[in-house]
Amino acid sequence: MAAASPPAAPASTALAARARTGCRLAMRILVLGAGALGLIFGGRAAEAGHEVAFLCRAATAARLREQGLRVRSPFGDIAREAVVLERAEPGFDAVLLACKAYDLDAAMTAMSSAMTGATVVLPVLNGIAHVERLCAAFGAERVLGGVARIQATRLPDGSAVQLNAWRSLLLGELGGGVSERARALAACFPAPGVLAEAVPDIRARMWQKLVHLGTVAAATLLFRANIGEILRAGGGDTLRALLETNAAIAAAEGFPVGEAFLAETRAVVGDARSSYSASMLRDAEAGLPTEAGHVIGTLERAGTRAGLDVTLHRLALLHAAAHEERRRAGRLPGDGGR
Repeated sequence: MAAASPPAAPASTALAARARTGCRLAMRILVLGAGALGLIFGGRAAEAGHEVAFLCRAATAARLREQGLRVRSPFGDIAREAVVLERAEPGFDAVLLACKAYDLDAAMTAMSSAMTGATVVLPVLNGIAHVERLCAAFGAERVLGGVARIQATRLPDGSAVQLNAWRSLLLGELGGGVSERARALAACFPAPGVLAEAVPDIRARMWQKLVHLGTVAAATLLFRANIGEILRAGGGDTLRALLETNAAIAAAEGFPVGEAFLAETRAVVGDARSSYSASMLRDAEAGLPTEAGHVIGTLERAGTRAGLDVTLHRLALLHAAAHEERRRAGRLPGDGGR
């Protein structure tokens, strides 16, 4: 069933006050996580004149201080100095939470010192499971919903590169409606670098992304191949079955996806020329942990509750669990072949 909606956020916040000025005042934004999304969204906000600071792991922080914030993008490269903090501090209007889902516990601890006054958190993590945990930790009225549609990756040198033209950021109040603070925060990420919008139905939009991502992530992780390779190998029926099951899961949870969205997604996962894959596959191939439990696991649990066949989801989760066992044992390719 759909989760209960939290109360609407009060309008008398610093973000709302900035909205009434047309967001001409610089906002203070703390970006937690300097992966591809953090670098791109944080970099665009900094370009627009907002005060952006990064909080990240020590090695990443040192690289940011030394090399600066660098992004290659079809919509203009970014190369600028980065403000990097050693620890979170009060005084920010918003925290842009851009970590991986498996780092959520550490991220919530690290950002807690910044969650004072009227500070709000905008998570752009994959999946939806993080939302209720953030609400429980910081209060539902201080958590926005966020959906990033962007295909990008961080390179070994610490820079980020956008892989296609996707660059949208949707955000909104978990209780529905479009608030002044949501509009103000969306205005911090200007076009053409980011297409940001405050929307009235962010929970539904998050489920819509989960249907898409859960299809691509489960398939590309399970078969260790991109969409085009899976299709050319004869996996079209598997891709379609994942998509239709995920759509049924979303409907059972109270968030049915529209036919236009399904048609668009069918086209994406039906293109045999495509090189599209999920970041989950790139993480696995790099020998990193994956977000399988957070993304595919959410769908598997919801599908089980609804009495749907989630065999493919369980196989993908098993694949991810086996990968994690090998990773912990140092037995992945490049680990010495033990």
